[in-house]
Amino acid sequence: MPLVEHLRELRNRLSKGLLAIVVVTIVAVFYSEQIMSFLSESVPKCENGLQESDGGNCAVVSFNTLTSPFTTTIRVSLTAGVIVASPIWLYQLWAFIAPGLHKNEKKYTYAFVASAVPLFTAGAYLAYIILPISVKVLISLTPEGSSNILSLDEVLDFTTRMVLVFGLAFELPLVLVMLNMTGIVTGRRMVGWWRGVVMGVFVFGAVITPTTDPVGMLALAGPIIVLYFGAVGFSLVNDRRRQRKNPDADLDDDEASDLDHTPESVGSVEPVAAVPALPEQADSSRTSRVNGYDDIT
Repeated sequence: MPLVEHLRELRNRLSKGLLAIVVVTIVAVFYSEQIMSFLSESVPKCENGLQESDGGNCAVVSFNTLTSPFTTTIRVSLTAGVIVASPIWLYQLWAFIAPGLHKNEKKYTYAFVASAVPLFTAGAYLAYIILPISVKVLISLTPEGSSNILSLDEVLDFTTRMVLVFGLAFELPLVLVMLNMTGIVTGRRMVGWWRGVVMGVFVFGAVITPTTDPVGMLALAGPIIVLYFGAVGFSLVNDRRRQRKNPDADLDDDEASDLDHTPESVGSVEPVAAVPALPEQADSSRTSRVNGYDDIT
């Protein structure tokens, strides 16, 4: 298709994806209170007001400004719309890109999408399990005589960041597997990276998690390291399988492989017609030759 047709198709795909997000967002507005209550369940709330929160046993979750209820409702509904409508807008994106991919690239993409969704869900679920422990550790640091008054915006931002960080971090081993399947990274090279990867994962867990306690760091770094070594094992097995199928795997770097000169079908070979002489070469007297070569040669 010409460029204008590609742009028109991209516009139509984006319009369908945005329409799905808008529809789900409007529906989520009617359930925004339940969604906010679900996301803020990790915070132990005080039942008797500020006097009960002395010493960091619980927190009072409230709105700090007049417009906070409206902005929080819109933010939560839009986030739910993007997440719930993700199969639709991801399909529209895939439908726009797929015609330009080869068959093996489409196969890898299907495997990537089929594995990415469960991994992201597992990371988000783990973050939701760890959230109450992290929140209790942070609240317990409140000194005596002080109370915790938390904004609902802050609580929801903290929860969504934890969920997104854990979900996206669980995609790292999948990226390594896809790089190995495409031949960019070998399993042996990934084995040589293990010390740096372990150190980097712990540093990443300490920096990227919103909490400052070691619980969140260990909860994020531990599963990622396990998944990394799982990706290394898969890559080593895949490299061995690829080497068995490669007929030139046992050759040295400076050794040439055997060439097969046998034609597929002798009857299909057509004789090459003689090339007619150029007009300038028809008369040898008009062409000067040196050592048997003419001027053009």
